[in-house]
Amino acid sequence: MNEVLILEIKAQLYDNLEKNGIVILPPMDVNDSINLLKSTGLAATVTMLDPWYNRGTGGVRDDYIDFILNILNNVKDITTHLYLWGFPEIVAQFVDKIPAPLAFSTWLTWYYKNNPSVIRGWRSSQQTCLHLSTPSGKLYPEKFFNDTQRERYQDKKMRFIPGPPSVIEESLLVGFIGKKEQTAHPAQKHFKVYGKILKMTTKRGELTFDPMCGSGTTGEVCQALGMKAILSDMSEEYTQICEKRLGLKRLDCPALRQLIPTSPITPLPTVQIVIPKQNADDVIQMQLNW
Repeated sequence: MNEVLILEIKAQLYDNLEKNGIVILPPMDVNDSINLLKSTGLAATVTMLDPWYNRGTGGVRDDYIDFILNILNNVKDITTHLYLWGFPEIVAQFVDKIPAPLAFSTWLTWYYKNNPSVIRGWRSSQQTCLHLSTPSGKLYPEKFFNDTQRERYQDKKMRFIPGPPSVIEESLLVGFIGKKEQTAHPAQKHFKVYGKILKMTTKRGELTFDPMCGSGTTGEVCQALGMKAILSDMSEEYTQICEKRLGLKRLDCPALRQLIPTSPITPLPTVQIVIPKQNADDVIQMQLNW
């Protein structure tokens, strides 16, 4: 990479992080954004990876496992913690393929019981988040203490440190649930879900990197919790949603435009299912998750 361009990009990244706390990159491939961070010497406390799940709306690719492993290998040296999202049967394929220095930490489950059954069979009600971390990764369960626990912790009277449960129960953002939070992204995560996992692994002022940021939930959580974030997505549509949601414009850097040509992808269609409610005139509108 051109060293002069890299120095210019680095200066603007640092300046915008210091000024706004959040940087939205222009649309680019996930590995391009990872390479950009590596070239500028930035490292993240947390990296959030929420790719299409190789099923449903996002489509299927035969090389999905290699695709994700390539991303993991590329980002492994610039992050302390990493969260990899997917359906259980998808994520399970990576448990024994985690590249060092990352290692398995926890199998997290997001449980939602408001997913209407739209098929003849088992009703999907969960997504998995694989928490990976390096040996230096720290956890902050004390952020989840109640008042009594906090007092005992401060007085050094706790025999052990209780942590939050590995099952996170929050509703899907569908229909009238979380309507004010909805962004029209077909697979948007709940603010409270991301809030819990970032609080567990990140302190105020530390950096979270999300190179598949979708509609920007990571950025909104980081804004609320006083953390810094660098966001990127391949989609021009989702980048625009991020800008509107976070009240920020993408990084306007001529050097970046020279270094990494952007190729916005055509946004994928939202699949909507309308399910009539019994004995009622209104309906449940549901956007399928991946």
